[in-house]
Amino acid sequence: MGLIAEFKEFILKGSVVDLAVGVIIGAAFGGVVKSAVDDVMMPPLGYVMGGIDFKDKVYELAPAGIHPVTKNDMKATVISYGKFLNAVISLLIQGAAIFLVIKLMNKMKKKPAAVPAGPPPLTKDQELLSEIKELLKRK
Repeated sequence: MGLIAEFKEFILKGSVVDLAVGVIIGAAFGGVVKSAVDDVMMPPLGYVMGGIDFKDKVYELAPAGIHPVTKNDMKATVISYGKFLNAVISLLIQGAAIFLVIKLMNKMKKKPAAVPAGPPPLTKDQELLSEIKELLKRK
């Protein structure tokens, strides 16, 4: 089997196509959730907390100035914990949204008809009685 034929067989498998569709929809969904967090949820949360805008929150490790060794201009060295907080909130919202979507999809799936179970296994007493019944029938 040639390389092109193998690739064609691989790419046309249903699971590969499903995965590609899922990645594309997931990327679009990520953009929507990011906007929901950054543009809808964080501004009111910042307002409630006294006008704080989380994305601008930083911890300055070193101020801007001249680097002591290279003597070049240097930007301030900061830890942007506000952006990290936004990312954590976004992750929690995305996780909750995905959970709810999957839960809804599972609820919407048609459940297969329950296969009736066979008769329960006989107890020892029932087995003995059926053996006695068979012996009586033979006589």
